[in-house]
Amino acid sequence: MKPTDLSVHVTRFLTDHLAAQRNLSANTVRAYRDVFTLLLRFCRDHRDIAIERLTLKDIDVVLVEAFLDHLANDRASSVRTQNHRLAAIHSFFRYVQTEVPDHLLQCQRILAIPIRRHGQALVGYLSREYLSEILAQPDLQTRVGRRDAVLLSVLYDTGARVQELVDLSAGDVRLTSPAQVRLLGKGRKMRAVPLMDNTTQLLREHLREHRLDQPECADHPLFTNRQNKRLTRWGVQYILKKHVDAARCVHPGFTQPVSPHSFRHTKGMHLLQSGVSMDIIRDFLGHVDISTTQIYARANLEMKRNALNSVSATSPVQTIPSWKEDHSLLEWLHSL
Repeated sequence: MKPTDLSVHVTRFLTDHLAAQRNLSANTVRAYRDVFTLLLRFCRDHRDIAIERLTLKDIDVVLVEAFLDHLANDRASSVRTQNHRLAAIHSFFRYVQTEVPDHLLQCQRILAIPIRRHGQALVGYLSREYLSEILAQPDLQTRVGRRDAVLLSVLYDTGARVQELVDLSAGDVRLTSPAQVRLLGKGRKMRAVPLMDNTTQLLREHLREHRLDQPECADHPLFTNRQNKRLTRWGVQYILKKHVDAARCVHPGFTQPVSPHSFRHTKGMHLLQSGVSMDIIRDFLGHVDISTTQIYARANLEMKRNALNSVSATSPVQTIPSWKEDHSLLEWLHSL
């Protein structure tokens, strides 16, 4: 059977455009691939279109909007997830319109599908008390506990995304002054992040204990599991959950959700509260657009507003006179 135009362009989009031309990471390409997997299954199971017969012209606005409704109603996907799926479809048709001008109108109609509105949640960050409690949980008398202590310290100190953390190799760490870690972020962009003295000392001991301080070990993973293989994102989540659960036993009132990304948000908020400029925070966290960094400013403003509200709630209430009782004001209004 002759391949359809959709199969040809999806394959080129994933393997050539995203991976080769845009040099996106393997995880990002897999995320795009998963969107098309869901879309193809939707067409097969809910539109009775055989996958091997599906063409570009079949993917129109009506089908895409029905697919988004399917994600919301049948798969209970959040609005944020629906928008991520739509962004992947937008990216594909942005690519198609330059490859197949015959479908330009169809592509532009799909690109005009708006993202779905959703409430903006406040940034979930940790207080200094709870952060310190989590960092104090690893048992420094054991090899695994010492690894966990270094991992959590680096996760907070660098504000790294969890994938950036697990991708770290021994050669990415420089302990000579100024001590820093080299992170490979989104879009394959490198950035250097400075380290605090305490984290530097922990890393120095970690490299020495695991014999990673030799030049020939530069490509070895910085953090490994019990099988001496590179930690995965799920491994980091497991380690964090273990120590968060231990911290909750010490502080029963500590109930807020905590994920590796919470450490990143916590670092961003602490930098802002310390008076660091938004431009520096943007570069530190590896944000492409400063509008992403401004979520910390909005969260900090909300925190200040709540503090003011709590103060005003305890302040003496003053009765404000009604404007209707001000006869001179009434006469002036009537004169208008």
